[in-house]
Amino acid sequence: MHSERTHSEAPLNRAMGLFPAAAMVAGIILGASIFVQPSEISQHVSTIPAMFAVWVAAGAMTLCGALVCAELASAFPRTGGVYVFLKEGISPAAGFLWGWAMFWSVHSGIIAAIAVVFARYAGHFTPLDDAGIRIVAIGGILLLSGVNYLGVRLGSTVQTILTFAKVLAIALILIFVFVLAAPSHTVQQASTSADWPAPHAFLLALIAGLFSFGGWHMVTYAAGETRDAKKTIPRALLIGTLVVTACYLGLNAAYLRVLPLPKLIASQRVAADAASALVGDWGAAAVSMLVIVSALGSLNGIILAGPRVYFAMAQDGLAFRWLSAVHPQYQTPHTAILLQALLSSALVATGTYRALFTRVIYTEWLFFGLMTLGLFRLRRRAGYAPASRVWGFPVAPLLFIVACAAIVINQIAEDPWESTLGLLLVAVGLPVYYLWARKNAAQGASTNGHH
Repeated sequence: MHSERTHSEAPLNRAMGLFPAAAMVAGIILGASIFVQPSEISQHVSTIPAMFAVWVAAGAMTLCGALVCAELASAFPRTGGVYVFLKEGISPAAGFLWGWAMFWSVHSGIIAAIAVVFARYAGHFTPLDDAGIRIVAIGGILLLSGVNYLGVRLGSTVQTILTFAKVLAIALILIFVFVLAAPSHTVQQASTSADWPAPHAFLLALIAGLFSFGGWHMVTYAAGETRDAKKTIPRALLIGTLVVTACYLGLNAAYLRVLPLPKLIASQRVAADAASALVGDWGAAAVSMLVIVSALGSLNGIILAGPRVYFAMAQDGLAFRWLSAVHPQYQTPHTAILLQALLSSALVATGTYRALFTRVIYTEWLFFGLMTLGLFRLRRRAGYAPASRVWGFPVAPLLFIVACAAIVINQIAEDPWESTLGLLLVAVGLPVYYLWARKNAAQGASTNGHH
C-alpha cells in the first residue's frame, strides 16, 4: 500500500515554459466562437462603435479576472488552479463544488460542445450525418486525450503549434481584407448612426462577448507542470489575453469591412459568410479549415487542463485516490485524463452536453466571483505572499465581481427554469463533499490511532 501511494503521488513533470503557457491561454480562448459569436453581439447592439465597445469591455473584464488569477497563481503555484484558489480563499467545500461542477458539466460539457463544432466544420469537406458528426467528435476527443496522456510536453507542443497556426491564419485574413478587399458600405453608414444602446442591451452583448473569452483561467490548472510558475503564469495570462483581444478586434473590423451590418447581424457563420463574400466558395473552405484548427487548439488545451483539477482533488482526499495516479513513464495524471475522455465522449454520444452546457456555463461566473472575494480575504491573512499583485486593486477585482454578479443575475432572469436546474446540479455536490470530508476525518482518526 505504501509503495502504491508514493507512486500515485509522484510529482508531475515541470515541462511548460512561458511560450507554451501563453499559447495555452490564447489557444483555449481563441476557440471557434469568434467565427460564430459576433452575430450574437450585433443582435443586442446594432451600431459599430457600440460593438467595438463591447469587445473592448469584454477584453478588459477578462483581463481583470486574469490578473486576479495571476496573483492567486503566484501565491499558490500548485496543480489545480481555481480549485486551489477557492479552497484557500473561501473554503474546501467551495473548491470541491468547483471541481464537481467542472467534472459533471462545465468542463466535460465544453469539451463535448467544441468537439461537435470541430466535427460540423469537418463536415464541410466530407458530408456527415448526425451519427457521423458524433463519431468524428468522439474521435477528436480520444485522439487529443491520447496526445495529452503521452506527456505534458507533447500536449503543450501540439498546443503551441495549433495556436501559432491560428494566430497566423487570422493575421493573413486581416492583411487580405484590409489590403485587397474593397469595403462594403457599412463604414460610411456607421459614421452617421450614433445611437447608443440601452444599458440592458449592452450588458446582454457584453455577456455574449465574455463567453467568447471563456477559458482564460485554465492555464492555472497546470501550474504544477509549469517552470517557475510564480512568474510564468501571470505573464502567460497577460500575453494570452492581450493577443486574443487584438485578434478579436481585428476580426470584427474585417467582418464589418466585408459584410453590410444587416448581413452580419443575420449571419450564423459570420467568418464563412465574410470569406465567401470576398472570394467565393474556396474562401468558405479556407475558413472551415481555420475553424477546425481553432476548435482543435481549444479542445487540446481544455483536455490538458481539466484532469489536473481532478488530480489535485484526489491528492486532497476529495476524489477517488486512483485519480491522483501519475503515469510512471509519461508523468501525466493518466487515470484522470482517461476518465475525462470517457465522460466527454458519453456526453457527445447522448447529445446531453447541449442542455448541460447552456444550463451550467454561467455557474462558472459564480465561482469566479467567489474566487475574487477570496482574494480580498487572503489579502488580510498573515503569511499570504503572492509574487505578483493585481494592478488597480481594489477597483479592478471589484469591477470583476460586479461583472460576475451581472452575468449570473441576468442568466437567472432570462431563463429561471434552466438556471435553477444548473444551480441544483452544482448544489448536489454539497452532500457528496460532506461524505468525503467525513470519510477523510475517519481515516485520519484511524491512522492516528494506529500510531
